Amino acid sequence: MNERAPDNEPQVTGPAGRRTLVALATYNELSNLPSLVSDIRQQMPTAEILVVDDNSPDGTGDWCRKQALDHAQFHVIHRAEKLGLGSAMVEAIRFAISGKYSALITMDADGSHPAEYLPALAAGLDELELVVGSRYCNGGGIIGWSWRRRLMSRSVNWLARLLLGLKVRDTSGAYRAYRLAALEQLDLEMIRSRGFAILEELLWQLNGAGVRIGEVPIEFRDRTAGDSKLGPWEAIRSIAMLLRMGLRHRLWY
Repeated sequence: MNERAPDNEPQVTGPAGRRTLVALATYNELSNLPSLVSDIRQQMPTAEILVVDDNSPDGTGDWCRKQALDHAQFHVIHRAEKLGLGSAMVEAIRFAISGKYSALITMDADGSHPAEYLPALAAGLDELELVVGSRYCNGGGIIGWSWRRRLMSRSVNWLARLLLGLKVRDTSGAYRAYRLAALEQLDLEMIRSRGFAILEELLWQLNGAGVRIGEVPIEFRDRTAGDSKLGPWEAIRSIAMLLRMGLRHRLWY
């Protein structure tokens, strides 16, 4: 179910005249979402916000419902069950295309992606069609992770670059800015990932379509409230999907 506030405010645009949508996928993020939304509004006051909520039992959806009623620039898609990041990303892309936005920015809803980097991501679209907020390019970094989690992340990124022929150093981060013209090239019915592997799959498909991709450094900060959604089973599923995509890549290219 989609909810929008009444269309009683003027249409707004972001940098270089772009109408920008910032999308967040949520499940039990009430402890993080209000402060993040406030930060987004401070950094990009003309951007619109979309939350795709998977029926969070902690009240996230109710908070979003009130925001959508009070703010014309806030939208929410309520889903009946926990369906995962992959399908939430596809929902956000469909929403952005149908709403005729010109740019889509995606970010985690747990506060690990500081809103202070939003202007740099948006500005990157002046020259590029996809800008990745990167933990692993020069100037990027991670705060609050154990060495085991750092090793797992580095390994997944190395595997994605090896299997899929990607040049981006941070293939598994969700903090990204897309031109809608690039996303419109995707056949969304062909997206296979329903979990976190959607991040590599989107890069792979857009890279194969010749989309201009670059990175800007960000400092990733581990969540301070709530629980991570990337458990052992989800990690295994993501690696299995990477291997399947790698096979498809070898067969197609």
